Amino acid sequence: MQSPPPAVLTGGALLVALAVGLALPLYAQAMSGSAVRLLALPALLVLAILFLYDRLVLLALVLLLRAAGDLVFETTRVEIGGLAIGFGGLVNAFVILIAVLLVAARPERFPTRVAAPWAAFLIAALIGVGMAPNLGDAVRSYLGLLSYFAVFVSAFYFVRGEGDFKVCVKLVLLSSLLPAAYGLGELALHGLAGGLQAFRLKSTFSHPNIFAFYLTLVLLLSLYALKSPAIALTPLRRTLLTAYVPLLLGLLLLTQTRSAWVACFAIFALYTLLFERRYLVYLLLAPALALLVPGVRERVLDLGSGNEVVQYAKLNSFAWRLQIWEYGLRWIRPENLPLGYGLGAFKHFAPVFFPYSGGVNFGAHNIYVQILFELGALGLAAFAWLFARLFSMLRRMAVVDRLGAFVAIALLIEYLIISASDNVLAYLAFNWYVWIVLGAACAVALSRTAPVAAARPTQGGTT
Repeated sequence: MQSPPPAVLTGGALLVALAVGLALPLYAQAMSGSAVRLLALPALLVLAILFLYDRLVLLALVLLLRAAGDLVFETTRVEIGGLAIGFGGLVNAFVILIAVLLVAARPERFPTRVAAPWAAFLIAALIGVGMAPNLGDAVRSYLGLLSYFAVFVSAFYFVRGEGDFKVCVKLVLLSSLLPAAYGLGELALHGLAGGLQAFRLKSTFSHPNIFAFYLTLVLLLSLYALKSPAIALTPLRRTLLTAYVPLLLGLLLLTQTRSAWVACFAIFALYTLLFERRYLVYLLLAPALALLVPGVRERVLDLGSGNEVVQYAKLNSFAWRLQIWEYGLRWIRPENLPLGYGLGAFKHFAPVFFPYSGGVNFGAHNIYVQILFELGALGLAAFAWLFARLFSMLRRMAVVDRLGAFVAIALLIEYLIISASDNVLAYLAFNWYVWIVLGAACAVALSRTAPVAAARPTQGGTT
């Protein structure tokens, strides 16, 4: 990577110094009395130094540790002026700033073609911020979406060929070590003592569903690392990774997240049919073996009862989702259909239109319903355009790496599957890992489909 211009370094240093200087008085007052909060400032200074030294190294470090970050970030959150601010928000700001400076230093590498649908979706979301019933929540949600785009764009500066894509895969795999270890500790302390029937493993994440979706991604990349001829594993590493996969599958079952089970099974079924049909018998046995686990069996049988609409306590989770989707869609007035009610509106208005909410501000648990409600038909069209463009681009990767293209497209399919039953857009850590992998795959596809541009020294990339 080329060294950034002195002006960029100086400007970055001034921005960091200004931000730290402005924050110090508030920090001293808000963070006193908490050891974890007091450590946030030294950690922030380390991030600032890494930011000035090498922004891609900082991004890699953030991605390496972000899967275990929620445990720490939640304890550093404080209220300042009615706005909740924590160390996690500062990390998000660093990630967005990294993307801005990377683009400013090398604008020719900016992926214009795939950024166009991203821009359309972000513009629709920005309009939604202006219409939002709760501005503070809407701004936080928008910054989250902006950070997903920042991670995606940064991948085009991190990855310049198949070798860098392999580094990205290994980075995500390494990020799972801390959550897996913590999950085993959580299982030993709580699950085995109280029984597995009602236990849902969440590890370092704030909810079991997020951990489950993250594990599905890690399992997919583990498959790539084990089966791709492009990744040379030593016998010891291959043995360890092979043993790691059943452990991850066990942790996934203990999250009791059914949509993640379906997505994982669909991905491995697709791989078996396309690449290694000799594994088909094992795939057919997997559901029967999973049903031997008491918690899994109960979660599956739960779908057969509680389908009568009486009250939330007597509905199973799927029937309850159907109800909130129906009431939410019926509440949309024709004049609000183009642009929706604003970012965060579904959760805000849920107690109004959903009679079984009990006064709780529930999320939509369906990204498509949520986007249509909040950003209207135009926002949903932009979202569909984004994924259609991604699918079109990822197909080109098959020329270079057929298995890599499968993994990237399978990740796309996984994201779309789980988006139909959960609040996926709100899961920041999971989204960062999804978008760094998708961005890296798109970068490989673009680098191989523009040989002329790659050969010219004045054109460092393609758009």
